[in-house]
Amino acid sequence: MQPSKIVCVGRSYAAHAEELGNAVPEQPILFIKPPSSLVSHADGIRWNASLGSCHYECELVLRIDHRLSNISDAEAALSAVGAITLGLDLTLRDVQNQLKAKGLPWERAKAFDGSCVLGDWITLEQVLDLNALEYQFYVNDELRQHGDTRLLLFKLGELIAEISQCFSLEPGDLIMTGTPAGVGALSSGQQLKMVLPLKEHTAEWIVQVH
Repeated sequence: MQPSKIVCVGRSYAAHAEELGNAVPEQPILFIKPPSSLVSHADGIRWNASLGSCHYECELVLRIDHRLSNISDAEAALSAVGAITLGLDLTLRDVQNQLKAKGLPWERAKAFDGSCVLGDWITLEQVLDLNALEYQFYVNDELRQHGDTRLLLFKLGELIAEISQCFSLEPGDLIMTGTPAGVGALSSGQQLKMVLPLKEHTAEWIVQVH
């Protein structure tokens, strides 16, 4: 099912906001990637190196299976999630910094083709607790990021409800819930690994940087 949009959340972990020198937000910072940004983990990562550095941001990704519009009930909003995975929100950091300095939108840095890299979908039956979910991200087998949904500034149900008050969420739409601290620049030849512990096994996805 192709999403109509991918809603992304910026600075959802306090430590990540601080590592980039940004203020911790009082409400979710939202932006959108188009469906054309989607690629599978098996496709790997490519970007135009002439645009500067490309940074990884590993995130928990939610798939919405039921339409939501202007919902205020966090529990009802969370019940619309049908599956989860891990993904990479790729950022052309030099481009983003230039745009931010001019007060311009970030789409050139965040919404380019291939900027949303996804693992395979995991049904909720395999998940212990969405509100206490941990995951890891490795570069060449070195741990770089450790996500924990207990540390999110905005609880998942509240976050989905807030998003639905800004954009109607259609079946198949995706939410990238934000990245923990530890982001960094990618280099050609690196092997990336996203790891998501589940009830009965651990899901792992390998991503090659070309």
